[in-house]
Amino acid sequence: MNKREFLKLTGLSGLGLAGSTLTQSCTISKASSELPEIKKQATGAHRQTFNMSGYSAPKIDTVRIGYIGLGNRGGGAIKRIIHLDNVEVKALCDLRPEYANAALKTFEETSHKPTLYSGNENEWKKVCERDDIDLIYICTPWSLHTPMALYAMEHGKHVACEIPIATTVEDCWKLVETSERTKKHCMMLENCCYDFFEMLTLNMARQGFFGEIIHVEGAYIHNIYESFFDKNKRYNQWRLRENEKNGNLYPTHGLGPVCQALNINRGDKMDFLVSTASNDFMIASKAHEMAQIDPVFKEFDGKTFRGNMNTTTIRTQKGKTIMLQHDVTSPRPYSRIHLISGTKGTALKYPLPGRISQGHEWLSEEDINVLEKKYEPAIVKRIGELAVKVGGHGGMDFLMDWRLIDCLRNGLPLDQDVYDAASWSVIFPLTQWSVANRSNSIDIPDFTSGAWKTNQPVDIELKKGGNTQVKA
Repeated sequence: MNKREFLKLTGLSGLGLAGSTLTQSCTISKASSELPEIKKQATGAHRQTFNMSGYSAPKIDTVRIGYIGLGNRGGGAIKRIIHLDNVEVKALCDLRPEYANAALKTFEETSHKPTLYSGNENEWKKVCERDDIDLIYICTPWSLHTPMALYAMEHGKHVACEIPIATTVEDCWKLVETSERTKKHCMMLENCCYDFFEMLTLNMARQGFFGEIIHVEGAYIHNIYESFFDKNKRYNQWRLRENEKNGNLYPTHGLGPVCQALNINRGDKMDFLVSTASNDFMIASKAHEMAQIDPVFKEFDGKTFRGNMNTTTIRTQKGKTIMLQHDVTSPRPYSRIHLISGTKGTALKYPLPGRISQGHEWLSEEDINVLEKKYEPAIVKRIGELAVKVGGHGGMDFLMDWRLIDCLRNGLPLDQDVYDAASWSVIFPLTQWSVANRSNSIDIPDFTSGAWKTNQPVDIELKKGGNTQVKA
């Protein structure tokens, strides 16, 4: 591009900042041609046609499920579902026949008799088109999440989709508009909202333990660097391809739980963000190294990738602040941070074990045990012990699945609705824009169209429902 186009893109035209210094200090992502569209979509207007927050869909006594994507996440999901009554697995779909056939073996000694769909890239559509399925459970690469979710809702199905549910602002809006029009639930499977410490602190927040919450922090710091170059683990190197974008690519693990504590979309909203990124010190060099020994990676040689560490700050409409970080390449211990800081107390999960404070020092282990018993969430009392036995990231995956099915069976609002899915996922493209524009701020869309002012927090006390049976 020429100088004028460059200045227009970065939003700095007329500021007298042209020249080599600007060119070197301003990081432009690979998808620079998409950046103006990100800004446009982020400021676009939307008129709500139906409020999906607090929506209770008709009860479904036996929830009939179709699974699309049977690799890492999908393979685990089907192993958990056999521990729930009141469900029927009707379909299993994966492009790769070997994965579909392996998944079928999970149900050999159960009452489930799912039909297999495989071998064609459009087989998943047949699953969505069936009349005997209530819920489509999506565990595919990121780029397929939105089109599959949209197609499923258009065909009368509720949707549960792995994270992030969308990677563009436009797709976030499409999901919101389609869910409102079809009145079908569209839940992102943010399992970290169901981890034990996160649920404990949410219950404490609801009961005023922290006072007025001022600041929260979340992250996804997880060394999965080698898996980017594992041909067997990442189908068609999809995760490596996503990392050609420069922003916070995976915000929802850290963001989801703290948004719930802040009642985002239900009393407050995220207003704007700023994001900055380090250079990439690892991925490009590894891609070059792999290209010399494996032709599969030649297409990645010479490409640019996101910086190792992305740090994003968000301000809410009510003046609360959020800090998010993303680093999945550096050799660091796993952390989602999960910090909640209020006028009366603080909680911090990582480094483990989780800690709680009401002053200058962390409480003793004995005092924390007392608080854990006092504020133990209802869902943990109900099935927490079994969840640990069944597993799935220590049990949080099973808690998530049980809660989803129980809400559908009892006609209850879901803990996470389409507005949560969109507002948590939209951080991905918005941070791309901010990083590319010298960390300038960008507004976060209000996917609720103002309904956040009156939307009510979801019930976490199991006042209704809670009757979905489980098997040891």
